[in-house]
Amino acid sequence: MQHHLRRAFAVLTIGAGALMASAGPALAHGFSSTVYADVTPGGSGHVRTALELEYDLLVVSAADYRDDDQLFQDGTAAFDAGDAAAQAAALNAHSAAALGYVTDRFSVTAGGDACAPSASGPFTMGTRDGVPYTTLVLDWACAERTGEHEIRTGLFPDAETYVRDTKTIVTYEIDGRDGSAALDAGHPVFSTAQSWRQRFGEFFVLGAEHLLFGIDHILFLLALIAGSRRLREIVLAATAFTVAHSVTFVLAALGLVSVPARVVEPIIALSIAVVAGWHLVQVRRGGSGSGTAWGRLVVVFLFGLVHGLGFAGALGIDEAWSWTLLWSLLVFNVGIESVQIGLILLAFPALTLLRRRAPRIGNWVTGLLCAGVAVMGLIWFVERIFAS
Repeated sequence: MQHHLRRAFAVLTIGAGALMASAGPALAHGFSSTVYADVTPGGSGHVRTALELEYDLLVVSAADYRDDDQLFQDGTAAFDAGDAAAQAAALNAHSAAALGYVTDRFSVTAGGDACAPSASGPFTMGTRDGVPYTTLVLDWACAERTGEHEIRTGLFPDAETYVRDTKTIVTYEIDGRDGSAALDAGHPVFSTAQSWRQRFGEFFVLGAEHLLFGIDHILFLLALIAGSRRLREIVLAATAFTVAHSVTFVLAALGLVSVPARVVEPIIALSIAVVAGWHLVQVRRGGSGSGTAWGRLVVVFLFGLVHGLGFAGALGIDEAWSWTLLWSLLVFNVGIESVQIGLILLAFPALTLLRRRAPRIGNWVTGLLCAGVAVMGLIWFVERIFAS
């Protein structure tokens, strides 16, 4: 099979897999993947990493990287057949390509010197929320004994075009420290010597970036702002949304609640249209369009629960309960809330001032804004329903 044909087919395969995956990432942010890395001591001067990688993604990436057509053919046939034994056999039969791909993009250093990797056992298969994942345990021999190790990842980069925004969730218990860290293309390195402030800072930035670049959540928030005429209204609406999405975000990220992305994503899109449409209906009825009734708060709260599931899906954590992980999740959520508050402080006073100085123009601006948001939400809703 020719190189370009393999790449095109691989993109279609992973795209279809991402759509069907019950815990797939938010569709508004493109297909993404999550790598899980557990880091522990591996003996004198050694480090052990247990990597969990999405199986079909590893197959096409490694085959493309090493130009191993047979790995691609054997691996995709096993994936299509849903045969876990055949999937593991395909990777182990082509371990040079698969292992070479991983160790060229994932590294451990000690005291600034690279540690030498070797496989500690064969590739094994498992699942995460119904998605086939393979586990690779690596033993890293480090020349220098040190109380500090650095983990760097560049697995499944955007440049491969198969997925976007790959995240690596690191859990570690080494060098007398334990905790978790979230790595991505913008923050690819983690050091066990980092302070808890630095580690939590990474989760804060991830949360802020997710809301800031998550256009669906931004439009939902703009619809709330446009539909509120008094400070009390936006405070109540924002509080209802915050409480709701915080609860489901933490529960889902800890693996205590699981709802398929094919259900979550269309509802998020519908929530945008409903909240924006609520304001338009109030205006048409001759009211202020504020929608201050308890009904509006109930609707916002219910949709907030669904948005929380979307936040958790984007972060990609479903590790077992731990206080360190809980604090990391809460800091991620604080990052989300910081951007939310910032947007309210920017947009709400500006709209309020416009309404007071030029009421007619203010009503037109908020009306057109909500109409545009509602249309966008409906378009996404239809797209996501058919994509499911």
